[in-house]
Amino acid sequence: MNLHTSLLLLSTLATAASASAQPLSPTMMGGPVAPPSAQESASLLARLATLDQAGATTRTLTAPQYSFRLAAHHPGAEGQKISRVQHTYQGLRVFGSEAVVVTDPAGAIVSASVTDRRPGAQSPAAGGAEGTAAAPAPADLKPKLSPQQAITVAIRSVREGMPKIEHRWQPVAELLLYPVVATARTAAAATKPEAELNALDVHEVVQRYALAYYVKTRMVKDQQPVYHDTIVDARTGEIIAQWQALQTATETGTGNSQYNGVVALSTSQNDKRFRMLDTTRGKGGRFGGMAITNADHSSMVNPDPGDVYAHTSNTWGDGQQYTGGSTSDANGQTAAVNAFWGLMNTYDTNRNVLGWQSLDGNNTATHIAVHIDREYDNAFYDDRCKCMFIGDGGTYFYNLGSIDVIGHEMSHGVTAATADLVYSGESGGLNESHSDIGGEMVEAYARAGGTGAAIPDKGNDWMVGQEISRDKKPLRYMIKPSLDGKSVDAWSTSLRQLDVHYSSGPNNRMFYFLAQGSNADPASDAHSKYLVKSPQAMTGIGSDKAYRIWFRALSTKFTSSTNYAVARARVLEAAQELYGAGSKEALAVQRAYAAINVGADIDEAR
Repeated sequence: MNLHTSLLLLSTLATAASASAQPLSPTMMGGPVAPPSAQESASLLARLATLDQAGATTRTLTAPQYSFRLAAHHPGAEGQKISRVQHTYQGLRVFGSEAVVVTDPAGAIVSASVTDRRPGAQSPAAGGAEGTAAAPAPADLKPKLSPQQAITVAIRSVREGMPKIEHRWQPVAELLLYPVVATARTAAAATKPEAELNALDVHEVVQRYALAYYVKTRMVKDQQPVYHDTIVDARTGEIIAQWQALQTATETGTGNSQYNGVVALSTSQNDKRFRMLDTTRGKGGRFGGMAITNADHSSMVNPDPGDVYAHTSNTWGDGQQYTGGSTSDANGQTAAVNAFWGLMNTYDTNRNVLGWQSLDGNNTATHIAVHIDREYDNAFYDDRCKCMFIGDGGTYFYNLGSIDVIGHEMSHGVTAATADLVYSGESGGLNESHSDIGGEMVEAYARAGGTGAAIPDKGNDWMVGQEISRDKKPLRYMIKPSLDGKSVDAWSTSLRQLDVHYSSGPNNRMFYFLAQGSNADPASDAHSKYLVKSPQAMTGIGSDKAYRIWFRALSTKFTSSTNYAVARARVLEAAQELYGAGSKEALAVQRAYAAINVGADIDEAR
């Protein structure tokens, strides 16, 4: 039994125990957790090493070549802690190979979700890539390129055809072991026509291991961020892989917002001036609390978030689209009102419903800078500063501070603090999908008044960015993603070739079905041809339960390389833990994924 099986067995036993007992109540995540002490870290690593050594007999190499690196920690439910643990081989991180380990207050491992891509791993069915490739020879673990040479290769690739491009952040390079992965069919699907393949008919196989640099470049061209992650072979200089990395939004004041009418704002007062600084939501950060700042057309190349908005009156904004004048008068304040209301509601949605505080779960404050550049048709989250930038809009959009766009961009920060899904291929689609889901749940919560401990089933429109669009066409439709002309409705083997904003479509649709149900009428946008069991119109479980299940899977089970097939398994585990193995919620998860060609459909009456 190797590590993957050992930890998976432990997780299975924990799930079985919870299924045999009463289903868990939808408990909230705990409060902020302190970083582990050196003793706590050493104890966890020792427990993992013991499990690893128990499986060493099935590996081609000895246990000392395998180790672990603690990457991140965040709170879990019921006093538990969640640790993100990277796998290493010969001291090098193995890209996409990691474990999410849940421990109890005593430090004992409760469950783990593992993607094991190290040489010798043999567990594709449980989430890892089958390690059939030979382990690298010692000579192949010595780089011929320096980090700076690898950075030069990556920059040259990104700058090709874009001479006027400048650095926003200085590039960085990490030496690691990169598994080159290919998709293979299962034996049962060997003769299936390509068009009939289901996501569970294929799995990933490691073809080879490359010593490589993981290079992150963050540049700007013509007011647009050009963010890329590049994998450069450390021995040949070849670019093995590359993908776009941009994740693209206690006084009580009165704000005249552009999209939501008159709204209440949690401002603070200092020296007879009111500030858009909320010290009741989040601690620390750059400004000491949740803040909205005036970038005042600061360039995308060297962005300055500016100062926190301040005003002699506690009434802000005129509710109108910015016209290009002062960024601090009533018209200029409207963008800040949009952002502040969105940030407050994003924080409250996750805290009040899930118990998740701020972006990282540890209640660290963030900020949003408005009026970035001029006529800027974008909004984005930047994990370097763990903050958001909002443009005023230009050719295609009005101000990009709508509630769902802000919820979307802030949800990228939650993903970065938890699963950190690689922004490419199927994992990148799931990354974008979580942000679309988060945006819609924040919208529903905010529209219902922004209070209470549950997500309402009504209030959001299940469309991303309709309010900001000048032509009133949304960026994405969750009920039927293909309505935008670029996204797809179901999984296929070509999904990983799509831009992540379009490969998110199937999972968005899955979540819509899980929450709202489907329709048996083939003419309906909510119809799925893959639902063939009884009844053809699957029953939804409501947005609140759907969001709790999804978030539990994201925060306690997803790893950075999770794909659609693995996501189905992990979301099902989350539903079983929360509501029971035979529950209607667990059944609905299976049907919702079947509706997008991930797994087989089942009858509802069981």
